[in-house]
Amino acid sequence: MSKATVAIADDHPLFRTALKQAVIQSLDTVDILEAENVESLFELIEQNPQLELVFLDLHMPGNDGFTGLTRLQNHHPDILVIMVSSDDTPEIMQKAINFGAAAFIPKSADLSVIASAVQQVLQGEIWLPEGIDLTANNQELEVHKQLAKQLAQLTPQQYIVLSQIADGQLNKQIAYDLDIKETTVKKHVSAILLKLEVTNRTMAGLVFQQLKLS
Repeated sequence: MSKATVAIADDHPLFRTALKQAVIQSLDTVDILEAENVESLFELIEQNPQLELVFLDLHMPGNDGFTGLTRLQNHHPDILVIMVSSDDTPEIMQKAINFGAAAFIPKSADLSVIASAVQQVLQGEIWLPEGIDLTANNQELEVHKQLAKQLAQLTPQQYIVLSQIADGQLNKQIAYDLDIKETTVKKHVSAILLKLEVTNRTMAGLVFQQLKLS
């Protein structure tokens, strides 16, 4: 049996240790990688293309709301993502699933609950704590799912350009940061507007802002 490769992306060492114990309980053979911020997580993924499951902390450095989740889906759509956080209101948990997470595990969950969640996710199921109703807001559900679908259609570089537009950067600044021509940025912007079904940069930035927590 081949080893499963799992990444735990969280800036709290004690919680990473707890998650490791739960993962070991869930999987007979597993390699566990660790990251303290989003950028180091993406470096791990590039170095380990066999990686299949990521635990992603909602508030870790480099992750603003659900931007890390949608970036993972855009860049690495085959990786399953389990969101984890102590910020575990029903609304936030529902948003995580709406935007494509396979599960949302509160940090207060005990090891047996975490292990059960991992097993369900690996069986292709969605997991949330008992009592959370995914159909509580069907209108919001459809809006979020549509946005996730649109973001997934962007190329990885278009996704990065969009995130920089949302941060208020001009085309010239984006071109400098990405080491590409300004005309290339303009082409990316045109493609982004088309895929997001909006008419200008401001609207595109506002769409991306929906991923962030107010």
